[in-house]
Amino acid sequence: MRYLLHLTDEKVWSAAPTEIAPASLETEGFVHASPDEATALAVANHVLPGTNEQQVALVIDTTLLPAEVRWEAPSPAPPPGVGPQALFPHIYGPVPRSAVVAVRYLRRDTSGAFVAME
Repeated sequence: MRYLLHLTDEKVWSAAPTEIAPASLETEGFVHASPDEATALAVANHVLPGTNEQQVALVIDTTLLPAEVRWEAPSPAPPPGVGPQALFPHIYGPVPRSAVVAVRYLRRDTSGAFVAME
């Protein structure tokens, strides 16, 4: 798969001068990503339900990544709406800004659930 999505706060993205290196890179050894929009929205609704900040999905071109991408099972389990056999792309190194080829803004419905990307 050539393109992956990484969810982050718009302010974090705007403040990243050369690369994205979220806390998970230090604590888990990799940057979390999703393979498609539906999976990314399910993840957002599972891990970001109470956030008020604008969230974005960074579209990452894997051919521009210097780091290895491994497809691994989520831990402890996939979020609701994602099948039990799903594997997630984990990026084992920081993501250079040059590998981010687009930024998509997450949109919510009136209940606050993430429902789309623009």
